[in-house]
Amino acid sequence: MLKRPDQFKGLVTLHPDLQRIVDNLEIVVVGKHRLMEYMVTAMLAGGHVLLDDVPGVGKTTIAKTLAKSTGLEYRRIQCTPDLLPSDITGVTIFHPGTHQFEFQPGPIFTHLVLADEINRTSPRSQSALLEVMEESQVTVDGITHPMSLPFLVVATQNPIEYEGTFPLPESQLDRFLFRLTIGYPGVEEESKILAQSQARSQVDTLSAVMSRERILQLMAESAAIHVTDSIRRYIAEIAFATRKSPHLYLGLSPRGSIALYHAAQAWALLHNRSYVIPDDIIELAPHVVEHRLIVSRTTASQSRERVHEVFNDIIHAIPVPSTSS
Repeated sequence: MLKRPDQFKGLVTLHPDLQRIVDNLEIVVVGKHRLMEYMVTAMLAGGHVLLDDVPGVGKTTIAKTLAKSTGLEYRRIQCTPDLLPSDITGVTIFHPGTHQFEFQPGPIFTHLVLADEINRTSPRSQSALLEVMEESQVTVDGITHPMSLPFLVVATQNPIEYEGTFPLPESQLDRFLFRLTIGYPGVEEESKILAQSQARSQVDTLSAVMSRERILQLMAESAAIHVTDSIRRYIAEIAFATRKSPHLYLGLSPRGSIALYHAAQAWALLHNRSYVIPDDIIELAPHVVEHRLIVSRTTASQSRERVHEVFNDIIHAIPVPSTSS
């Protein structure tokens, strides 16, 4: 039986700087400590997050709160069927006075962008995010425009509403580091939320607890976290097992393996370690891997639950390396 990292929740000390971000997030987002850790991990790893949950549980609030807590520039794109790719990336405009073309950046040119209800816009507009999510750059009219780092896309979608939506293709899902659900609050948490609703918006009262420069430093520290050969092999064995599983039509790609590797480094830094341990992989793998897999002979409505079952069996069958190896 695998030893789950959440057995030790409450005994782990977070990195002091990153603890301040998590604490700030929890002023607004009540009762979702682990989710806040995932959001900070994605930022450190330079990855993107898909928040896949029902309306009204705080998906938009989480993105706004993270931007406010880190002092990052924030923009929101409301995805609709008539949204054009140029509405996201920007356009080149000719100025008669100067007889020159000038690029007008779109809302994607920011540090943290919320793509709200991403599955409500057309595949053509969804694909406008592919290059920028993978390479942190946008190419318009043959000219490449780099993004200012850090750059994080937080996309939301409603998993139970299909009418008038365009499901994200596998190539798009593969660009997201995490696919996360929020879930409903418990009674105590919802009572606290109701008490907060009587006052001014909690997000508006927040102050940044970290500078952009410090975030970039921490991202560099994350990339330098030590990963042993046995941990690398563990990730490779997980990927190989998904590709060989008779229950999966599509297994984990090398991009997915790299994503899990970088996520584990960021998770280790968040938890104030200079090295990755197997528990980091066990904790993060479902959120990094499962949305990249496709099960065989299963309907769309059943696929997510079935993927979880298949991947759970796979990861339990792989020997966990020792922390000393």
